[in-house]
Amino acid sequence: MSSLDVSRAVCALVPGLQHWLENAFYMVRIVDAQSPRERDDRRILLATEIGHATHRDILINLIEGKPSLVPAANGLPARVAFALEDMAFAFALIAELARPASIPAVGDSASTRLMTLAGRVARSDATVLIQGDTGTGKEGMARFLHAQSGRISHDFIAVNCAALPETMMEAMLFGHKKGSFTGAAAASDGLFLAADGGTLFLDEIAELPLTLQAKLLRALQEGEVLPVGATHPVPVNVRIIAACNRDLAAEVAAGRFREDLYWRLNVMPLELRPLSERAGDITAITAAMLLRHQDFVWPTAAALDKLAAHAWPGNARELGNVLQRAIVLREGDRIEAEDLHIAGAPQLRVVGAAPAPAEPVRLRDVARQSKLDAIRAALRETDGHRAAAAAKLGISERTLRYRLAEMRELAAA
Repeated sequence: MSSLDVSRAVCALVPGLQHWLENAFYMVRIVDAQSPRERDDRRILLATEIGHATHRDILINLIEGKPSLVPAANGLPARVAFALEDMAFAFALIAELARPASIPAVGDSASTRLMTLAGRVARSDATVLIQGDTGTGKEGMARFLHAQSGRISHDFIAVNCAALPETMMEAMLFGHKKGSFTGAAAASDGLFLAADGGTLFLDEIAELPLTLQAKLLRALQEGEVLPVGATHPVPVNVRIIAACNRDLAAEVAAGRFREDLYWRLNVMPLELRPLSERAGDITAITAAMLLRHQDFVWPTAAALDKLAAHAWPGNARELGNVLQRAIVLREGDRIEAEDLHIAGAPQLRVVGAAPAPAEPVRLRDVARQSKLDAIRAALRETDGHRAAAAAKLGISERTLRYRLAEMRELAAA
């Protein structure tokens, strides 16, 4: 968890910022702008407090009209100016401007609790199994675990097991001797030895063939690998982080994954939920993705509402595609709701299946219920404070009022 100082003047002007930052995995300290500071301290100050700022700080200004972002440059701090209607996105933008590269973008209290747990796990050398749908951020979590561990000075090696040629998997993982097979003109250490002292991230672990799973199990148990063509094993000191977008326990039950390897990997399990269940993360990830583009573009409050209303079956990857299209196809100087071309979820039809029921469950109904549940949770966590709840959810107070009215109508029906 990163620490971030916020001046008392900022807290007085925008009291919801502290709550957002805490949900965004920051330890917030309230300070006076003129108080002494350590060299690496980073502060959020009002634009009028620029006399106490360094190039590491972020200056904010509440204005009327169009928002703006001036990145840090030439020794001057970054500057963010925004109106009340753009406050929700401005909070997320401020959090992402200050976020270290090794920490994933989050803005949801449940995600923050998961990150706190992951930070504790990182400090151990235990093997970690990360499970979650495609696009939920498994590699980002793996990189966070490495960055928070005692292995940070050594390499983080990521490999997608599904992309390895099956005939070369063993040699690529464990290495090989010169002449051990046709085409082996030189020896190779393999990925395990490349990650010696550091972390080896095995993504899509369920794609490994059963025969190779047995050799992986031995490498984990004995702390050594046997290169192809070698007669003596080579000791290796590697932390394994495995990931899978399928239920690995179900793969074991189906006989497609070794049970003994599953238990060897599942020492510290971490489950990443779909983006549709992390309402606060949508705004945070949007801010992080837009900041990566050379020409940063502000989305409008209506655009954020449209993003919050989608179920995101493709998770963060789908969100990235939508934002990329909006940046390219927009006609104004901001991303409007109509610039967000979000395709509906595909309808799957099985040939020969029985006719659908008269009133099938619709994805939009599921998404709406998920949003209402998130609103109830946000109101509970903020003791019913609507402004704080709206900031936590990354939506405007107007949208929150609309959703609350919708909840009352459903209750009365």
